[in-house]
Amino acid sequence: MNKDDDRPDEGNDESRQERERSGQPPEGQPGGQGSSGGPGSSGAQGAGGLFGVGDFNPFADPRNPFLALFGQLDPQDLGATFQQLGQMLSGQAGGPVNWELAKHIARTALASRTDRFPTQQESVEVAEAVRLAELWLDEVTTLPAGTTDAVAWTRGEWIEATLPVWRQLVEPVASRVADAMEEVVPDEVRQMAGPLLSVMRNLGGSLFGAQLGQALATLAGEVVSSTEIGLPLGPPGKAALLPANIEEFSAGLGIPADQVLLFLALREAAHHRLFAHVPWLRAHLLGAVEGYARGIRVDRTRLDEMMGQFDLHNPEALQEALLSGMFEPRQTPEQAAALARLETALALVEGWVDATVEATAGKRLPAAAALRETIRRRRASGGPAEQTFAALVGLELRPRRLRDAARLWHLLTERHGIEGRDAVWGHPDLLPTAEDLDDPESFVDRSQLDLSGLLGDAEAGDNPPPKEPPADEREPDR
Repeated sequence: MNKDDDRPDEGNDESRQERERSGQPPEGQPGGQGSSGGPGSSGAQGAGGLFGVGDFNPFADPRNPFLALFGQLDPQDLGATFQQLGQMLSGQAGGPVNWELAKHIARTALASRTDRFPTQQESVEVAEAVRLAELWLDEVTTLPAGTTDAVAWTRGEWIEATLPVWRQLVEPVASRVADAMEEVVPDEVRQMAGPLLSVMRNLGGSLFGAQLGQALATLAGEVVSSTEIGLPLGPPGKAALLPANIEEFSAGLGIPADQVLLFLALREAAHHRLFAHVPWLRAHLLGAVEGYARGIRVDRTRLDEMMGQFDLHNPEALQEALLSGMFEPRQTPEQAAALARLETALALVEGWVDATVEATAGKRLPAAAALRETIRRRRASGGPAEQTFAALVGLELRPRRLRDAARLWHLLTERHGIEGRDAVWGHPDLLPTAEDLDDPESFVDRSQLDLSGLLGDAEAGDNPPPKEPPADEREPDR
């Protein structure tokens, strides 16, 4: 008998070559003719073999949210797909956001717009406006000056200087989204498809970075200062204004350019006073963002629907899905509470700045009222950049209750004076809540005792009572 008769009959050479070209296994082997078949036993089962899990195909499990994404791909498709992913992820530094990609995309987007360097005259005017603003603010607040330098920035410089704080804001949210996505994957799938999950996490970091880069570029084309959105984005003590954006902001207002610049310098300097001399404020704002991130949960049904819409052969469709907010998880009660704290804090910051600047600018700048209303509308409505950021992380960085907060600060000033108003920043427990913004009169009345005690303690510290003389020096009782 021919020794080759002991081998299974796999057909002639042409049929074997045809099967190899199609990616099918030889007859008699798993996935070929005579195998047990079952879900994913053709191309999808080849995907299981690709990840070293034998005949079991993790993508065929109906509980697996990645079924719709990978279940219909054969090994050749997966190989090409991961080659594309590898190219996209090359240079990925790790972490929930690819910051190098974010910077690259932001710079590229800015290159399509005119980003001119400030002139020497503009730099001098910015420095002079901030210097004058600090003098004016000294008259209307007890908080000392918070700026040590004043600079004129380009849009690109704004991106570079604010990236460290954006990292603090975005990474907790991005990291929690990635964790929540993995939590809905069954344990057995997570163990077998570990490399895939790692790739998907890195892909998510790149996609997050890409969208963030677009959002930062848009913001850089709109903001007029480092603190415009109410957060301490820039370096401490550095007042920064963007002349190119201020020029566009001023267009059509019919207000002299020097008044616009000085009004914006007053707002920038007022923000810096708060962030410099209320030491807990930065942590309070960023802590609200972290609290929002901790509450993120991923809806399993929605995730399945999302995966079913992906086409790995069409990267543009994946990017469009991201930009449309597809990855934004549904809000949970924990997130709603954290978001309310953040919105209230932003409103209180903006309201204090509004009231303080109005107290001095209203007496000196003829266009102060018009500029104040323009800023209020600008902050309340939010621009395209803030809408993009909201789609990215589910957060709206604008004070919804600016007017209510400004009224509360005005009432505090009328009842307790400048010193009493600013004393509210002495401790986070003294800050008004969202309910207090609904009824500022009651808050002002309730805060009377708290502020009196706080101010009394401060005065006692400055003027301690005289010490009693030693017992042997006292006059005897008569």
